[in-house]
Amino acid sequence: MATLFSSPSHLAVFSASSSTSTTTTSLLFLNSSLLARRPLPRVNSLRSSSPLSPFRVRASSTSQLIQPTQGVPVENVVIIGSGPAGYTAAIYAARANLKPVVFEGLQVGGVPGGQLMTTTEVENFPGFPDGITGPDLMDRMRRQAERWGAELYQEDVEFVDVNGRPFTVRSTEREIKCHAVIVATGATARRLGLPKEDEYWSRGISACAICDGASPLFKGQILAVVGGGDTATEEAIYLTKYARHVHLLVRRGELRASKAMQDRVFNNPNVTVHFNTETVDVVGNTKGQMSGVLTRKTDTGEESVIEARGLFYGIGHSPNSQLLEGQIELDSAGYILVKDGTAATSVRGVFAAGDVQDHEWRQAVTAAGSGCIAALSVERYLTSEDLLIEFHQPQREEVKKELTQKDVQEGFDITLTKHKGQYALRKLYHESPRLICVLYTSPTCGPCRTLKPILNKVIDEYNQSVHLVEIDIEEDQEIAEAAGIMGTPCVQFFKNKEMIKSVPGVKMKREYREFIEANK
Repeated sequence: MATLFSSPSHLAVFSASSSTSTTTTSLLFLNSSLLARRPLPRVNSLRSSSPLSPFRVRASSTSQLIQPTQGVPVENVVIIGSGPAGYTAAIYAARANLKPVVFEGLQVGGVPGGQLMTTTEVENFPGFPDGITGPDLMDRMRRQAERWGAELYQEDVEFVDVNGRPFTVRSTEREIKCHAVIVATGATARRLGLPKEDEYWSRGISACAICDGASPLFKGQILAVVGGGDTATEEAIYLTKYARHVHLLVRRGELRASKAMQDRVFNNPNVTVHFNTETVDVVGNTKGQMSGVLTRKTDTGEESVIEARGLFYGIGHSPNSQLLEGQIELDSAGYILVKDGTAATSVRGVFAAGDVQDHEWRQAVTAAGSGCIAALSVERYLTSEDLLIEFHQPQREEVKKELTQKDVQEGFDITLTKHKGQYALRKLYHESPRLICVLYTSPTCGPCRTLKPILNKVIDEYNQSVHLVEIDIEEDQEIAEAAGIMGTPCVQFFKNKEMIKSVPGVKMKREYREFIEANK
């Protein structure tokens, strides 16, 4: 049992027992009245297949080469994926009045916004002299794309057909026809494939330092990072904000990171670099917690265990091109081949941008540039084929202001559906018969920003049947630690003072919807 508050008058206790199949957690809140208070990012969801959009101005005469399906609206362009490539393509296409449909996707091992959603500090993107976090940069790009009328969907694309005309893009919810496709599906973080990787994934092993590094269970602990490039060195430096010490495990005899990052690592007394060191497996203690990393020296073969409470991967990525295998030309590593100096693929009308076609540079700024090229190429292609359909810019809707302050004792209203903070959680836990959905987030967590609107939309569907409570794990560390939160985002469901389900990471809306429907 773990005590959340040192003061007896603010005592809250979590107790948990678990097996491989189920986990039951009880919350005992005492004296509550005394409280001071697109393997590729799969993307999906398209516009409804209702009659012609009210934004249409005119429809050009259809090319004899490409005939649309009779009676089915054909969109100008679908952008599969997000990140700097997808969002830049969306901005340029929207400003050209193409009304792009963007499937941001829920990648395997990733989230809408691409790799920058799991990047700590971006210090080399033009226009930000003091640097900017990856999630903040992606949030700005996304809002800019929305401002110009791009239609954004956080759903998964499951099928793409570019063999017939018009092209077909199908998600779990609908199907769309389009004249052009921009593939900006990026790349997915690689795993090591350690023997105990699945057992300790999200319980000590992670591929996202900014998502999981702030977990109270890692605070003041010894952590390890695998890799020798910019990603690994950035994660090592970032983790020193929370960890007592960080071990950087490098298979080679030197770092591949930029000179600037190398200097920062070597000059940081809280980082130890282990060269010629291969990660063999992780080890755990009798409590089932990760306690160390089994390593092997590549030059001598000597094995040893390095003490570490967590292991973070920074070992590169694989291109997310699986949806188009067998339809367009790929290189031996799976990257989409484009014609030199262009975004054009082997199929006319299909364009690629970002890391899915760039195995050499892989920078945010080059990805953004390739997204611009792809969007301009689409406009030129549609015009040349006499296929372009122009749209007026939509009337902007007023954005609802998100709740920014935690519930306080004076303002708490149990009849409301959405709340923030530990006070609200404890009040609801004791006094509400509804299902309680607790969302654990952290300020620097990119995937948290993705999950919030997804979960909010689902909760809106069950307005009087469920409560949503957001907990910032940095503000309410005791709650997060007692709940066993080792990474964000994480959603826990409570009913009748028991935790009935814990869901780490970002899932599709239907998964949350199905669980709430069955337990409301």
